[in-house]
Amino acid sequence: MAKMLLTAERCLFSNYHGALFLGFTTCAPKSLFRPALFFRFICPPVRIKNGVAEFAPYGTRKIEAALINRFGEDAVSVVPPDKIEKFITPETKIIGITSNDPLGMGPASTTFSGPKGFVKEESYNVWKFRELISKLRRYNAKIVVGGAGAWQLEDREVRKKLGIDVVVIGEGEKVVPDLFERILRGEDVPEVVYGEAVEPEEMPIIRGATIGGIVEIARGCGRGCGFCLPTMRKLRSRPIEHILEEVRVNVNAGNKFVTLHAEDVLRYKADGIRVNKSAVLELFESTAKIADSAGVSHFALASVASSPELLQEISNILGIPSREHPWLAGQTGVETGSPRIIREYMPGKVKPFRPEEWCDVVEQAFGICKDSSWVPCGTLVIGFPKETEEDISKTVELIDRLNNYKSLIVPLFFVPLGSMRAEMGFSAEDMKPYHWMLMLSCWKHNMRWLRELAEEYLAKMPALSRKFLMRFVDWVIQKASSEVLDYIRERAEIQLKA
Repeated sequence: MAKMLLTAERCLFSNYHGALFLGFTTCAPKSLFRPALFFRFICPPVRIKNGVAEFAPYGTRKIEAALINRFGEDAVSVVPPDKIEKFITPETKIIGITSNDPLGMGPASTTFSGPKGFVKEESYNVWKFRELISKLRRYNAKIVVGGAGAWQLEDREVRKKLGIDVVVIGEGEKVVPDLFERILRGEDVPEVVYGEAVEPEEMPIIRGATIGGIVEIARGCGRGCGFCLPTMRKLRSRPIEHILEEVRVNVNAGNKFVTLHAEDVLRYKADGIRVNKSAVLELFESTAKIADSAGVSHFALASVASSPELLQEISNILGIPSREHPWLAGQTGVETGSPRIIREYMPGKVKPFRPEEWCDVVEQAFGICKDSSWVPCGTLVIGFPKETEEDISKTVELIDRLNNYKSLIVPLFFVPLGSMRAEMGFSAEDMKPYHWMLMLSCWKHNMRWLRELAEEYLAKMPALSRKFLMRFVDWVIQKASSEVLDYIRERAEIQLKA
């Protein structure tokens, strides 16, 4: 049996019936759906095939590849968290765990659940992370946690309370093999290990298929938004032959649809801020020859506006729109409608444009998305340290301008990360009347498009899961929406009187 096991908390170990964006529901309070229903109809488990997990989170696969390169295939196994006890033996020395949000301190969880959110209850992902760690503490193996949310475990008292031996913060491909080798030799190791930037050519190629068919095409961003970790890192684009090899790994395992991942897919092999159109088109053309179709994880609105013909050309390559894929969706940062906030906290976000042009850039990009059959899932950040009522009013005006574009717009609380780590975070208790008015605008916008988007996005899901989710969507639109609107107005009125 393998001396090293890799896993992740249960919410990361699901393909969400092919509807990967449903993964954001794991940031919701765990009372939203009864767990038995949630983990059947929305977040089904990954199967075990040939003694290992059929699919796994991309970050887990990267560490698996790095460990195989050092120790060989027999030394490490990737297994689902709900089956891991069957794989633990006296020979198991290390259990590595991937987590994106172990304590619920990320923007989405902070906004909708937990002590700072609208519902004071832990989220599904926090619950399942805590449950997994509690289960594994019974064994003698060292527990090592990494992933995008590892920064939340930097505090020694937190790790001690949970029972975590080591946390790896940052990129792990270089440091984890050395760390695990020292643990296997019985040496003392630091409780916190900080990763090192990995050059694109040195990023190991995954050996097994990933959740959602995710394939990383670039790492970092370089736009320098003060509140964001990836944007502070230099953009590094991977060689196309490495990307295509990982596409093949997924397709050969049954993932006919792959998701190309970067902080801004449109800046693959970019020359600074400038979009490298030929490289992006070559990437999509090459991917389309291997996979049935492809999607994207994130894209930047400034990149869309600066290369307005690119989205349509990508859609043409992928055959979008079609009956199977009526549109292509991706997450994108709107963040604010205030040029002042842009200038203060994220001047690089709008480049090659100026902060004063941001609202026009956003609307232009949404228009290009509409014409190209792309659907933006836009995020806002509320609660910046120097934010004023006028800043929020400008954001409300921007949301009004976007009402005719098929999209979702999700407001998220400011979380102090990156260069703003020393600032105070935002919570539901900090909401002012004008914040509630922004929430009202976002809610109305989303209710306008929710059913149409749900019908199209969930069309390929199994019948029972689709029926379950569409009933929930109809309940939200027909009943819950009016209650939410009344609640928002009530909160705003209460604070105005106060």
